[in-house]
Amino acid sequence: MNRKGFTLIEVLFVVIIIAVIAAIAMGRITTTTAVAKANACKANQSIMNLQIEQYRLDTGDWPATLATITGDTDYFPDGDPECPSGGTYTMSGTTHRVDCSVTAPEDHSLHD
Repeated sequence: MNRKGFTLIEVLFVVIIIAVIAAIAMGRITTTTAVAKANACKANQSIMNLQIEQYRLDTGDWPATLATITGDTDYFPDGDPECPSGGTYTMSGTTHRVDCSVTAPEDHSLHD
């Protein structure tokens, strides 16, 4: 007998292989997205820390609050930076460094 086509077992085998490949890809995509968001958040923190330093150079004093910097269009013409992970940025009153409620704090060695 000459049959053309695939058996049920062959089709199931192909579907299982595709499902395994999709599961691997989704894991990598999810991890990559989280890493990208964390890196963007750290970049925002870095920019805000640099602007705090610039404010100190411009005025001779540290900003009283983070809003002093982020609300000033000379330092942030596009408005407040937003954490891509949904966190909130806060500025330490002692170190004058910005941290995020989601991303781990960085080493802040630039302050005096």
